Amino acid sequence: MRTVIVTGCAGLLGSNYSRHLISNGHHVVGIDNLSGGHKAFIPKGENFEFVKLNLERRKKVEELFEEHRPDVLLHFAAYAAEGLSPFIRNYNYRNNLICSANLINPCITYGTKMIFTSSMAVYGGQETPFTEDKQPQPIDPYGMAKYAVECDLKMAEKQFGLRYNIVRPHNVLGIYQNIWDRYRNVIGIFIRKTLNGIPILVYGDGEQTRAFSDIQYYMEPFDILLTEFDGEIFNIGADKFFTLNQVAETVQEIGKKYGYEVPIEHGPPRHEVKHAYCNHDKAKDLLKFKDDTKLEELIESMFVWAMNQPNRKVKDIEYEITDGIYEYWKN
Repeated sequence: MRTVIVTGCAGLLGSNYSRHLISNGHHVVGIDNLSGGHKAFIPKGENFEFVKLNLERRKKVEELFEEHRPDVLLHFAAYAAEGLSPFIRNYNYRNNLICSANLINPCITYGTKMIFTSSMAVYGGQETPFTEDKQPQPIDPYGMAKYAVECDLKMAEKQFGLRYNIVRPHNVLGIYQNIWDRYRNVIGIFIRKTLNGIPILVYGDGEQTRAFSDIQYYMEPFDILLTEFDGEIFNIGADKFFTLNQVAETVQEIGKKYGYEVPIEHGPPRHEVKHAYCNHDKAKDLLKFKDDTKLEELIESMFVWAMNQPNRKVKDIEYEITDGIYEYWKN
């Protein structure tokens, strides 16, 4: 039995993987501040302990490590909103950079291996598919924060011998996902709008391409990373990509099937990467990663799950600057 700390345990990756760890006999300490995840999504079990904690509280984080002496830390917690991040720079860097730094220090002190979930946002607008050997070129503060943490991990390894691995997941879907945040998780946003009778809004021409993957295919790769490899970077996600027009039309058709009919509308384009998807050969070779996501089936299962969820409230984010803010975010 290993002791594993999981941050973001009320979110999509953290909630699902915590359950997987518990089922495999590990002792899990789950951390979440419940700013994005929901209390109902937190796992339960004899080998699970939940700690509500803001990771900005450095001393409290250090006390938690002192108490539990974890073998591994899985750092899933983040505020992943690339498009919003230029308007909330301080919030973005506090959540995605400072909180990560507060975890790196005790990992060094207690010899804890750190598995950091970065993002394909570090690649920016380079030629697709992105491969792990591409030099990161982020185009927004969110991608910059993730890349900064990656750089810090490499420095901590060289200076202190920190053991770590980096995973760059992208567009992961499944139950326990926050579909109530209007700034992130595009399919969740489309589903929420449909269930509330609001037109599906697609930014720009809708020909942006993304690849979406089912959370269930992430379990085995993370299991391997618990004990194997050090200092490696892995892309994990689906190979097949879709335009956002295709995604919106799929959600629209599934909505009709269940009695929710809404139109699709197009708004002005926003500052974002046009085409974003990765190569996953390295994860397939070394982590036994296999993705068999059937997007329409996955969206339908999420839609049915969402139909049975209460309309949860999410604390809105206060804009730090309003210059250039998109009209559709002002309401």
